[in-house]
Amino acid sequence: MKALPLLLLLLGLPAGAVPRVPVCERPMVPARASTRPFSEELERALDAFVRAELEREPHAGLAVGVLWGDQRWVGAYGQRDVAQGLPATPRTTWRMASLTKSFTAVAVMQLVERGLLDLDADIRTWVPAWPERRWPVTPRQLLGHLGGVTNYGRLGPSQDTGPLDTAGAVALVAGYELEAEPGTRFLYSTWAYNLLGAAIEAASGQPYGDYLQAHVFGPAGMVHAALDDRRTRDEHHAAGYRLRDGRLVPSKKVDVSGRFAGGGTRASIEDLLGFGQALLDYRLVSRASTGEMQRSMSTRDGRLTDYGMGFATWPLRGHYVVAHSGAQPETSTLLLLLPGEDVALALTSNVEGQAALLKRIAYGLIARLLEGEEHRLNARLHDSVDALVNEGLGRVFGYGLAYHHWAAHGPGTLPETEGLPDAFARVTRLLDRTTIAREPAAARERILAAHEPRGDELFIQVGAHMARTLEEALGAEQLRGYSSRGPLAFFNDYLAVCESRGCPEPLRFDESLRAELRRLTP
Repeated sequence: MKALPLLLLLLGLPAGAVPRVPVCERPMVPARASTRPFSEELERALDAFVRAELEREPHAGLAVGVLWGDQRWVGAYGQRDVAQGLPATPRTTWRMASLTKSFTAVAVMQLVERGLLDLDADIRTWVPAWPERRWPVTPRQLLGHLGGVTNYGRLGPSQDTGPLDTAGAVALVAGYELEAEPGTRFLYSTWAYNLLGAAIEAASGQPYGDYLQAHVFGPAGMVHAALDDRRTRDEHHAAGYRLRDGRLVPSKKVDVSGRFAGGGTRASIEDLLGFGQALLDYRLVSRASTGEMQRSMSTRDGRLTDYGMGFATWPLRGHYVVAHSGAQPETSTLLLLLPGEDVALALTSNVEGQAALLKRIAYGLIARLLEGEEHRLNARLHDSVDALVNEGLGRVFGYGLAYHHWAAHGPGTLPETEGLPDAFARVTRLLDRTTIAREPAAARERILAAHEPRGDELFIQVGAHMARTLEEALGAEQLRGYSSRGPLAFFNDYLAVCESRGCPEPLRFDESLRAELRRLTP
């Protein structure tokens, strides 16, 4: 699709002049020997849950894939083609839409590991057709949507640009000025990823689609994944639909070659689950690079974007979530990883606008896999001050437990701290009810920022230490139970463990916060 001679002309390089540098190879990580099915009881529960969710609104086809350790389950529902009555199957291919950005990000990081790309150099080093701007833009900024590049400009996501090659795709965005100084604002941009796709071609000497096949799809076992070219679709590809007045109608036909590296691929549910498994096993990029990709980036003023490099990330009930979704004509997609708990979830639908449904299904599957039936301790709230204290407790718990899982059992790292006693003291002051009552708006702002670099990541530091202490005392399995038991159980059990183990007094909060915990606990 993307011929190398044309690319060299675009980049201003003579044929045969693709730069080469010594290759630094990563250690090869073998694939898992095998996977086994879940228990019949759990498979029935997962299947029944998905079917119940689908009954809530009209749908066409849906596929779900679940990987947890060495256990695996795939389900397909409904029809890939309603008019012809063709069922969705594990072999069905679906548009990946913006999930393509995750494939592109992996390709970029592979080339970084090989010394062929520099995350912090000007993107014009590889894409000189990108006009010089007021500020340089780097691959790192583009990967994190911090480059200030517009998203589609006057052409919305449903606009059909017709078939385009790499030069044409880059030209779509070349005429737009940056919307913000790089590093200062999160601005999600599919066109930013087109620049990365062009850089991949220049650095590797291969067309983008060929590079993915050789270095991403192939190693991940994604046998049906490819660029989404309508001319090469087979009978297994899902027809697309949208909801209009509660009825399914065919999607608008849109050529996605103009967003090739930001939303131009297709794959089956088996392919997508294989990609998730390869990421969990560090078979595509190293553990260190994986952790870097999964760490949320931040703006220059210290605000987390909840997006790393090619993946969004956020805490969910103490789980560290790494994910990307996709939305285009014909499709809705979601890949969700819990790298600290060895879980991958893949969901695809041939109905547009299903992001809420896919996320609801994914969250429900997580609950059924990892969260038991333990009773959740819900706080007794008497006033707005109680609510803010409880909000702070929940954020210490949510971020702390999530980051502990990610750092202790996944590829992540915890923020550096100058001293835990000081961090505990500052958290105690943040949650002091007298201070909150005096300036509730300012207190709320400080609480909402306390997990971010601008708040010195206090909640992460303190919460992760609490989680580590609980895991050392009670074991990993009991630690996982706090996702369903909640922050009050987390705090109360931590204090009980500290009492029995004789933790230093500065690491037990102070009496005022301990009194608040007793008052809020039913």
